[in-house]
Amino acid sequence: MKQPIIGYHKDEEDDWVAELRCGHNQHVRHNPPWMLRPWVMTLQGRESRLGKELNCKKCDRNESKDFEPPCQD
Repeated sequence: MKQPIIGYHKDEEDDWVAELRCGHNQHVRHNPPWMLRPWVMTLQGRESRLGKELNCKKCDRNESKDFEPPCQD
């Protein structure tokens, strides 16, 4: 299920994690040659992706939320 990115944080291993509107987290690593996401390396790049949708496999599996997302009015 597609979910928009609403924020980011770093995990304990210093990797970037996208926070999705559904309340799930998803890693957004730049790890060439397997994962090419150079946009995650800069604040401007991350901000440019806010609102973009990622496929949330946790939603597809009906998993519980990782965090409580802010209310959407």
